[in-house]
Amino acid sequence: MKMSLRFLCIALVLIMTLFVVAMPVFASEEEVKAEASVEETAAAEKTKSAKAYAAAIVVGLAAAAGAVAMGMAITKSVDGIARQPEAEGKIRTTLMLGLVFVETAIIYALVVGILIIFVL
Repeated sequence: MKMSLRFLCIALVLIMTLFVVAMPVFASEEEVKAEASVEETAAAEKTKSAKAYAAAIVVGLAAAAGAVAMGMAITKSVDGIARQPEAEGKIRTTLMLGLVFVETAIIYALVVGILIIFVL
């Protein structure tokens, strides 16, 4: 059970990384192919929509992976507090620090999504 959950988390992170790296390449490819003014307008619209899809996928996968990670952390912390109630303060502090790091990774994905839309 633990190995399959670990494999799932690793797979989600790898897929998210692949989308972060690969989607801007596909988004800018349409821009290069446009030749005439009408085709340029159509290509610009396609590029815009591809950028929107790329940003949505990046943020969505990061949020999903973050939710899974947060759920696992909260589950383990509740289990630890139930086993050792006297260590509740240390467990809670460590949990909050871990949740902050996971949320920071999600915010970084949001920044990457915004950069995909407005910079590329």
